[in-house]
Amino acid sequence: MASNDGDSMAPSRPPTSDSTGATTAQPPGAAPPSSSASAGVSTLAHGLSDSDSNSDNDDSRGRKRRRLRRGGDGSALPDSPTLSAIANGSDEADALDDFVVGDMEHEEQDGDDDYGEQAEELDEEIVDELDIQERERRFFSDDELDDDADGEDLGENAEMDYRRMATLDRYDTAMLDGRQYDDMDLDTRRGVEDELNRRDAREGRIAQVFQDDMEMEQDDAHRHRFRRNLNGENRGYDDMEGNDDGEYDPFNLENFGVPLREWIASERPRNEIKRRFKNFLNTFADSKTGRLVYHEKIVQLAQRNEQSLEIEIGDVIHRMSMVAAWLVEAPKDMLAILDEVAREVVLALFPYYATIHQQIYVRILDLPGTERLRDLRTAHLNFLIKVSGVVTRRTSVFPQLQLVKVNCPGCGAVLGPFTQQSQQEVKLNACPECQYRGHFPVNSEQTVYRNFQKITLQESPGSVPPGRVPRSKDVVLIGDLIDKARPGDEIAVTGIYTNTPDPTLNLRDGFPVFRTVIEANHVERRADVLGSQLLTAEDKKQILRLAKQPDIAQRLINSIAPSIYGHQQVKTALALALFGGKPKFIKNSRVRGDLNVLLVGDPGTAKSQFLKFAKQTAPRAVYSTGKGASAVGLTAGVSRDPFTKEWVLQGGALVLADKGVCLIDEFDKMNEQDRTSIHEAMEQQSISVSKAGIVTSLQARCSVIAAANPIGGRYNAARTFAENVELTDPILQRFDLLCVLQDTVDPVDDERLADFVVSSHMRSNPMKKTAEDEANDDEGETEDELSALTQSMQVGDADTSMTLDQELLRKYILYARTFVNPVLASGLDTRKVESFYAQLRRASQHTGAVPVAVRHLESLFRMAEAHARMHLRDTVGDEDLALAIRVLTESLCDAQKFTFKRQWRRLFRPYLTYRQDNNVLLLHVLHELFTSAHAYHQLRVQTDAQAGHRSHRDTTLTVLRADLLAKAKSVGIYDLSEFYASSAFSKAGFRIDEQANAIVKDI
Repeated sequence: MASNDGDSMAPSRPPTSDSTGATTAQPPGAAPPSSSASAGVSTLAHGLSDSDSNSDNDDSRGRKRRRLRRGGDGSALPDSPTLSAIANGSDEADALDDFVVGDMEHEEQDGDDDYGEQAEELDEEIVDELDIQERERRFFSDDELDDDADGEDLGENAEMDYRRMATLDRYDTAMLDGRQYDDMDLDTRRGVEDELNRRDAREGRIAQVFQDDMEMEQDDAHRHRFRRNLNGENRGYDDMEGNDDGEYDPFNLENFGVPLREWIASERPRNEIKRRFKNFLNTFADSKTGRLVYHEKIVQLAQRNEQSLEIEIGDVIHRMSMVAAWLVEAPKDMLAILDEVAREVVLALFPYYATIHQQIYVRILDLPGTERLRDLRTAHLNFLIKVSGVVTRRTSVFPQLQLVKVNCPGCGAVLGPFTQQSQQEVKLNACPECQYRGHFPVNSEQTVYRNFQKITLQESPGSVPPGRVPRSKDVVLIGDLIDKARPGDEIAVTGIYTNTPDPTLNLRDGFPVFRTVIEANHVERRADVLGSQLLTAEDKKQILRLAKQPDIAQRLINSIAPSIYGHQQVKTALALALFGGKPKFIKNSRVRGDLNVLLVGDPGTAKSQFLKFAKQTAPRAVYSTGKGASAVGLTAGVSRDPFTKEWVLQGGALVLADKGVCLIDEFDKMNEQDRTSIHEAMEQQSISVSKAGIVTSLQARCSVIAAANPIGGRYNAARTFAENVELTDPILQRFDLLCVLQDTVDPVDDERLADFVVSSHMRSNPMKKTAEDEANDDEGETEDELSALTQSMQVGDADTSMTLDQELLRKYILYARTFVNPVLASGLDTRKVESFYAQLRRASQHTGAVPVAVRHLESLFRMAEAHARMHLRDTVGDEDLALAIRVLTESLCDAQKFTFKRQWRRLFRPYLTYRQDNNVLLLHVLHELFTSAHAYHQLRVQTDAQAGHRSHRDTTLTVLRADLLAKAKSVGIYDLSEFYASSAFSKAGFRIDEQANAIVKDI
């Protein structure tokens, strides 16, 4: 019988259960009653006896070693019945089984955690390493100790793990699943495994918790490489995949039940967004070329020492649609994450780039949809939007707090850093160290600043609804967006629409009012890419087809204000001004390429209508009136900013019309000082400002089209052009073309004008038939009436088939100004230009109407380039130069006195008749003959009336065909048969009297 000490140390035998489930206590050292268990023990004992010197399994040796650590010296060990049986060589298998079961039951009772803690405490406080080694030498054999020195072989005697143990092989039948399952296919298995992985990720399970650290790293690296190869993402960025040491856990980013901003601020969604965007930057490739798009952009960013990484929103939508949607809905939080990832990727490629720029900004390009400034509402707050407009003013660059550190006056501690928002000031209530409350001065040495600038964006002149005042909005620029735009530039801004309290309005109005601003993320000058954005591929094809037509220039001229009858000279001048020439740069000096046109004429000659049409047709136009415009309103001025209290520069009409057209009506109503201020803008196309400490120069690269009324209200042909207007010679010479619109009495021309006006009203108000009339009229009569109506509508100077609609004309002008830059051809006939200029100078000395200077020679080449643009030609040929000479000559002829006008026309007749349609020329000559005949008829009637004779009043006018032929020969036309058969001859109301061999017209 064992001693009391031994009994106290020996583990108690666990109870066993019989077949009925009742537990029976077994005496110490007794064998299990089950025969199967006995067979298992005998089999195990037979296996142990047949083994080599390593007869005891590693598991039993481990338990022996733990017993040694728990107990005292080795003499106490044999007191245990189990150990005594082992020492005496009794049934080793039974004793070993009893020992294992007893020890496991003891561990189940005490708990694994308590047992481990007790063992660690005993190891640290009681057990000495030398005593343990001594006990091992006393208890284990030399062979066992040699095996321990070499390490344990975990695969040795593995069959013992599968021996039967009745006390443990117990199963609850209620928990058994007796259902039958079919074999699942590969896709189903993958789906199940993904679901299990997601469950493990939610429950925080770690499968490899017992692996060695080196094994886990190697396994993770192998797993990442396998996944990248499987997904086709292994593109040489193993060093940029991030420094995640563990396996990536699948995470459902789209499944959230909290507010979006709160979800994005969480750690796991934030990390998932960073992982996806980093993978996007590293692996996104062009579908056609296969090149890594954003890798090249990052390299270019580093080469140029820039801070902005431009991201196409379409690429983000293609790869990460949810991230793109969140980028619009929560732009502040998302852009902060993307900026952080962009900085990590840049530093992975260029580790020392942080010494150049601490921050990398992600700029969003091509955001779909452009909002109008007047349509911004509270629904757009805190969203990413895109707007466009013209910059009207710009502030200076200020340093803005970004990361603020403050000093505590109470304890001297440095508090922070605190992140400074764009429109909110950081305020600290109390010091966390000493609870000091008061003013905290900023620590200027450790505080981080960034550049800050504010611009005012106003609606583009062409997008403002009629009768409305243009809206404007402040735009905040930070970082490298500073000085991206200047007053007069038309830009597209992508940014965050935010609000901030306005203390000025709150104090004045007495209720909370918020001021809204746009925090810019990306700024793009629309003038640089205007043509490519507004023109589609189909538009370009249609424009190129039109350019191949030989009469495209005449069609474009006829398309200028087609509702106005006549005035071909004015329409030609406006067409050339809308297309414009090409500017030249010679040794840092710029020669303008834009044409300036001045319209002077009698009231009611459609001067303002021409300006309105040009405003609606030009891609960019600003309209103003001379009476309501001042020098500051036309050029530029300075004003005090209400928030920064500094003087800021604000551009006028000429600045806002940069790279467009500035239209000034009632030009003669302007003050002389105001007109003098635009001299520089019309020639040098710049505006110099020196006011309120601001000394700068603004660009005004635009065409000026002005309209003025003559002195006394009507144009006097007996005077020169300069005598009819109150304009000085310096400003008159800055206009390339001078157009005179006179309201002369001409019965023939007046009749055609009346017919044109009537047909225009009929076209605007077509006749409507009632249902009864439509039922009574047959189809043939209706067609005849429509045909007659069409013929009556075509009595104007140009058929509708010879014109382009206004939208197509606008696109044609935009394409020509954007993509066509003609240059002078090498074989250009320059001698013709030289002789014409010399002849023009000699003629101007005698008349003195308009002084001819070198500016007119430059105007000649500008008009030639504009005509080449109308044909979409890259070179200026003799044809373009000849037309420019004709237009300039007609302009100067109209500016002469009536007595010198005929002389000029005879002198420059070879230039005036270039490429003129013979029918048009003959029709003009015929009109002059009938005008003379009508004047003679009126004079004869008046003479007879004064003499008391009653003369017969003729209803027709007659001109001999011989007289017309003589006039035609003087201009080089000898055959009139084609003219007599033309539609222009019949539409003008002329007919041939074969018997009298004359031309007849009813009056």
